[in-house]
Amino acid sequence: MIIGLTGKNASGKGEAANYLKSKGFIYYSLSDVIREEATKRKLEHSRNNLINLGNELREKFGSNYLAKQINKKINKQSKTKKNQNFVIDSIRSPFEAKELMKNKNFILVGVDAPVEIRFKRLLERKRAGDAKTLEEFKQQEQRENLKSDTNQQLDATFGMAEKIIVNDGSLKDLYKKIDNLLKELK
Repeated sequence: MIIGLTGKNASGKGEAANYLKSKGFIYYSLSDVIREEATKRKLEHSRNNLINLGNELREKFGSNYLAKQINKKINKQSKTKKNQNFVIDSIRSPFEAKELMKNKNFILVGVDAPVEIRFKRLLERKRAGDAKTLEEFKQQEQRENLKSDTNQQLDATFGMAEKIIVNDGSLKDLYKKIDNLLKELK
């Protein structure tokens, strides 16, 4: 089984991925492909740098480039371990989602939460480049929804999700929802 995670910033995708990792899923993130390139270029891993670099990579190598890199890793891993489960985080473009959907047993899961809850989580995690005000947070999200083949399109990608998890409670609530989803998918 391959579970792809999409959703807006601080919706809980990372927590969902961590929980699935604790259940034996192998973890990949499309953002890691960008971070690896940023490290090669000696760029700071700020949110803006990563967004701009991701857009550049998509423009140069195709809108599905990041997903193609992850598919290579999945195919390599699948050859050594049969019946392995994977979780893929940070799917932010319909082109990436479509590329990953070429995999057998792939399901795109949207993780969602109200904007106020997401902003509170964002403040608590204190990542470099994160918004400091709710208004700035909303503006960042608007920039991440440009209608361009090489930019992030979070809303369009979320709209492709086959299953939705509303993460508006505790971690325990989120884990219960994931467990229910796993039972449903088996």
